[in-house]
Amino acid sequence: MSVKEDGRAEVLVVGGGPAGFAAALAAGRAGADTLLIERSGRLGGMATLGLVSPLLGCVNSKFVDEILGRLGGREVDHTKLDLDYAQMLAEAGVRTLLHTCAVEPIMSGQTVGGCVAYTKSGHINIESAATIDATGDGDVAYLAGVPFEQGRPGDGLMQPASIMFRVGGVGPSRLLCGSEGEAASMQLPQGTWEQIVEQGIRDGELPDNVGVIRTYATRRPSEVTVNATQVNRINGVSSGDLTKAEIEGRRQAFAVLAFLKRHAPGYKDAFICEMPASIGIRETRRFTGMDYLTRSDVIEGRKRPDAVVRDALFVIDIHNPDGPGQAENFAVECKPYDIPYGCLLPREIDGLLFAGRCISGSHDAHASYRVQTICLAIGAAAGVAAAIAGKQGILPRQVKPNDIWATGLI
Repeated sequence: MSVKEDGRAEVLVVGGGPAGFAAALAAGRAGADTLLIERSGRLGGMATLGLVSPLLGCVNSKFVDEILGRLGGREVDHTKLDLDYAQMLAEAGVRTLLHTCAVEPIMSGQTVGGCVAYTKSGHINIESAATIDATGDGDVAYLAGVPFEQGRPGDGLMQPASIMFRVGGVGPSRLLCGSEGEAASMQLPQGTWEQIVEQGIRDGELPDNVGVIRTYATRRPSEVTVNATQVNRINGVSSGDLTKAEIEGRRQAFAVLAFLKRHAPGYKDAFICEMPASIGIRETRRFTGMDYLTRSDVIEGRKRPDAVVRDALFVIDIHNPDGPGQAENFAVECKPYDIPYGCLLPREIDGLLFAGRCISGSHDAHASYRVQTICLAIGAAAGVAAAIAGKQGILPRQVKPNDIWATGLI
């Protein structure tokens, strides 16, 4: 493997989704020389590449409030979200490299000191004082040998993959259904929306693992975002499984469109106006950290003195890994909970922080904190911590949570 050129940054962020964007922005605002690398051609992660919107979840964070304000709310314009993110990063002095994929951590014993990345002109060495893994799948942490869990206890199955897509040509009286609860209560002449979908499955109009057809309003009155496809028994870090899921998910999308045209008000003349660049993966690796978020933590709303994210809130939303619907037949309500700093830190590997859905936690806790607004808050905390570590010449694990809050940046 030949290395063509070298680079250096105080803080290296790998991954340009919500957690990586937030980490890089916060690190840059904290005064660190920050470089963000992203393997695709767009920032924004699943909101741009996967058309995943609205941005779900709540958190007590002035940083997140500011970002949502600048984006114009939770229903983002996916055609320019990456440009909005790029503008904010440029304002903070963050350097960004797209089409740049981390392929190997630079290790000195048990310490990560950056990454080797692949670009179109060859491999480059990027050395850093602190590295943040915001890849979603924890690619850097995995290659550095950090232990991890994957899937639910017992059989290791992960939540299903889904293709979200946009439908145009819908009428003003279009059906909008955002959840299983709404589907069960939404009454149409033929029955509830839930009953109509269930009949469609029995009649063979829909795949048997489509549990509910969710439709969300967009910023364009004639368009709707659809979240209905489901591909089960997919390992999101297997290229073979991902290939199968991409093809099957898109096939399901056309079946769902045909069903909407026949049965949903406002969809008679509907058509698919946009397919995502990538299928949505809800769950892969969760890395073992200094701390560990549990089901009881998120249900009971546990508060922590060492928190770096406060009052995170979303339901435990586990799409059935082995069939349609929810794994527990319903989404489990939670109370506002804290995420401690230790969930962002490996137990043994130094120089590295996790950000986003790959932090340390259980299968069911992950089903709550995996959503984009909470990932924004996690990323911001990781970015500030990395900046402090780089500036002070200490390890990320030596940074105190109170010092992160004292910056006023999160």
